[in-house]
Amino acid sequence: MAPTRLLWSLFLCFVSFSMAVNLTAKRDLRCIMYFTGQHPVAPPMDQLRHVTHVAVAFMSPGIFNEPGRTDWPLFTTVKDVRAKFPEETKVQVAIGGWGDTIGFSVAALNDETRKTFAENVANMVAATGADGVDVDWEYPGGNGEDYKQVPNSAKAWEISAYPLLLAELRAALGPDKIISAAVPGLKRDMLAFTRETVPRIMRHVDFLNVMTYDLMNRRDTVTKHHTGVDLSLETVDAYVSAGAAPQKLNLGFAFYTKYFKTEHDACALTSPVGCPTLQLEDPETGEDLGRGGGFSWHDSVPEDVASSFARALDHGVYDDQQGGYYYWDAMDDLWWTFDTPDAIKRKFPLIMAKRRLGGVFAWGLGEDAPLFKHFTALSDGLEEHLKGKDEL
Repeated sequence: MAPTRLLWSLFLCFVSFSMAVNLTAKRDLRCIMYFTGQHPVAPPMDQLRHVTHVAVAFMSPGIFNEPGRTDWPLFTTVKDVRAKFPEETKVQVAIGGWGDTIGFSVAALNDETRKTFAENVANMVAATGADGVDVDWEYPGGNGEDYKQVPNSAKAWEISAYPLLLAELRAALGPDKIISAAVPGLKRDMLAFTRETVPRIMRHVDFLNVMTYDLMNRRDTVTKHHTGVDLSLETVDAYVSAGAAPQKLNLGFAFYTKYFKTEHDACALTSPVGCPTLQLEDPETGEDLGRGGGFSWHDSVPEDVASSFARALDHGVYDDQQGGYYYWDAMDDLWWTFDTPDAIKRKFPLIMAKRRLGGVFAWGLGEDAPLFKHFTALSDGLEEHLKGKDEL
């Protein structure tokens, strides 16, 4: 009997240990907030309990191409940012951003340039006390802000160079520092994220921040939800199909609005989703023609769209088919698309749970000041999602 009781006791210990490990794994969900120079504010510390990482945006990639560089310009310091968040929160420095891509192209060019870039990044991390970096190259392979001036064919070489640059970063930073990358949300921009490249990319990064917002922009010709559920699922599925583990993907949330000018009465003749817009960018230069825009919840509402935005808040609806809050203003022919707190919460069962993703992130925390209603909705949704995982 003694051996039997011993075996049974060992079995119970094993089960208890396994349940504890499993519970810990279930609650291991990332929540990353971009902390931006445009709106460098945060809510009180007790509201930040779910935030696991902060990405301070931005440093320009070009500064890391200078051999021997010792100064690292940032709008704040890692120390000051760290003081605003719970002690265990990891602080990364985000490098790049929309339109700031030349420095990445120079860095990725060859073995020598990649090494210089990576060594400088490692020196910056050591000097600032950061826990790692977020690589925000928009986008390797083309389709960036300058895509009309520099055709994608001239950037095709970046597709194979991008994983090499990440590999050099990992070698310079070592295994204990965090490397993440902000990656495109539109399939047309995923030039460097293929079945050949994604497995190589994932070897060197801890996770990807998938930009499931701006899914409608000035290169579009019909209305859609800029951060909608169906489009976000398509994006996530594209990365998983290319070889990314869902647990390494973070779903992106946007704490800002977007609006676009439609053809007159166009949306009255069809569903508001998919109705034609005016031409939104210059076909020769790619420049914004001023027929669309956006602003964060922390910004003042532009006077020329203030009355239309008020109507969008009062009369907008949620699209249960494709997933997204919207309003088409027939008076001003404006299409509004943004997430309400309710729309944010809906994404947890519809995307996070269905695809078993490893985390969330938002651009950006201060963009939701001073009320932080959308951040609160994100935190509440995360809390409910974690409870559901614990009950499985």
